[in-house]
Amino acid sequence: MTLTLKKMDWVLIGASLMLCVFGLVSIYSSSILSNDYSNFYKQIFFVVLGFLLMIAISFYDNRNLRENPFLLLSFYFLCIIFLLGLFFFAPEIRGIKSWYKIGIFSFDPIEPMKIVLILLLAKYFSKRHIELYNLKHIIFSGIYVAIPAILIFLQPEFGSVIIILSIWIGILLISGIRMREFIILSLIFIILLGLTWTFLLKDYQKTRIFSFIAPHEDPLGENWSQNQAKISIGSGGILGQGIGHGSQTQYGFLPESQTDFVFSSIAEETGFVGISFLFFAFFILFCSRN
Repeated sequence: MTLTLKKMDWVLIGASLMLCVFGLVSIYSSSILSNDYSNFYKQIFFVVLGFLLMIAISFYDNRNLRENPFLLLSFYFLCIIFLLGLFFFAPEIRGIKSWYKIGIFSFDPIEPMKIVLILLLAKYFSKRHIELYNLKHIIFSGIYVAIPAILIFLQPEFGSVIIILSIWIGILLISGIRMREFIILSLIFIILLGLTWTFLLKDYQKTRIFSFIAPHEDPLGENWSQNQAKISIGSGGILGQGIGHGSQTQYGFLPESQTDFVFSSIAEETGFVGISFLFFAFFILFCSRN
């Protein structure tokens, strides 16, 4: 056990814990006005649980994942079952069924699905990277992605679908897909995107995409959240307004300050200095080779 702990990348772990601290401080700060610290305490619980799970999993030989495809497939189909169960057991929140509610806790099966897809696709292409000239391997890998993507789209959660597809495309590029296959895949993607836009996307989903492309349009309507986020970031200045003193965060102008716009809340209260440390932690996280 001591040897395993010594082999762990404590620089990487330190960067992860730094990000956790940023999140905890931000959630605590945004809870001051409402005097409701339930999310803060839940986050502490999950940080501790995640750290203990990390230690436990570090003793697991990851070669079992590489040598036993049935284990990965089992995780994959388990995630598919959880995604299907959302349509029957998940409460509808803001028109979307994405979370299981268990008492005060909630569970989003989309997140483990992303991890399983990365492992599954990595396993699949590691055995076939010299055969990527064969279009059937690309199509077959796309089936693994298409099944959860369709289920997530029907929730409807279009943003997560884009992330799922980006994972697939990113792994294809890293695996060494040839230009001809990439062009064919791009044309198919463009056609499917056009059909999705015309026949499947609802008006509010199209409006969100338009608001992302043209953020200055309708500043008091669809683009309210984006504009408030920019105001929060800009008002942080160099040193920030101080923990618990961010005007946008504390007075409710910044929507979803504990989730979607947590970065804006951190930037407002810690300023350029704070987000520099935040980016540095992400830099260590992304550049680690261990």
